[in-house]
Amino acid sequence: MTSARLPLFPLNTVLFPGLVMPLNVFEQRYRAMMRELLAMPEDAPRRFGVIAIRDGREVAPTAIGLPDPTADPERGAAAGFGPEPLKSFHAVGCVADAATIREQKDGTFEVLATGTTRFELRSVDASGPYLTAEIDELDEKPGDGAGALASGVVRAFRTYQKRLAGARERTLAAQQDLPGEPAVLSYLVAAAAVLDTPTKQRLLQAPDTATRLAEELKLLRAESAVISKLPSLPAVDLTRHPTSPN
Repeated sequence: MTSARLPLFPLNTVLFPGLVMPLNVFEQRYRAMMRELLAMPEDAPRRFGVIAIRDGREVAPTAIGLPDPTADPERGAAAGFGPEPLKSFHAVGCVADAATIREQKDGTFEVLATGTTRFELRSVDASGPYLTAEIDELDEKPGDGAGALASGVVRAFRTYQKRLAGARERTLAAQQDLPGEPAVLSYLVAAAAVLDTPTKQRLLQAPDTATRLAEELKLLRAESAVISKLPSLPAVDLTRHPTSPN
């Protein structure tokens, strides 16, 4: 287990290792974060921590095209997260590596980040222009029977995809090969399935790959059964929550 201090980027969504997340960064505190990451040497990793917000949304009332209240220094880096920011976030997040950071003419940033490693949140510091955190990076443990569970998840995910495509009245695109490595598969399925944020967070926090795959197998079978009985169910609309433009 490796400890580190990282800039912290709270979102109302979950990032998984190996998955790519595009970000439109417009709040002043996160702009400051990106400026500092951009100033790092090109060969240095531009890492920050993505953590899901417990209530699923950020309270700070900012929006694209509107004045940014977090620009007021009195509000500080923890604006919208209460007097104890640590309690506003889930315990486990994902380290992100910013492969590209592009500053726009209006001062906002377009960022393409890739999840790398899970971490456990230890403490949050709001004394700077943006939140930073002390974290412990978490090793991925295989658990018992991960290989056998992976085969079952592949089959269940294929069935889920077909039934979800039918519910959406869309043609299922040509199936791509799913990764054979159980841990990679578990994260891909967790990210691709239409699940709410608390469920995705539970999958991220699973103690090992086998536990995550077993939970996914149950979820996929249950979701497929529901969709097959209600073919006109707008599954995406019922389970998708607004995501932060940051």
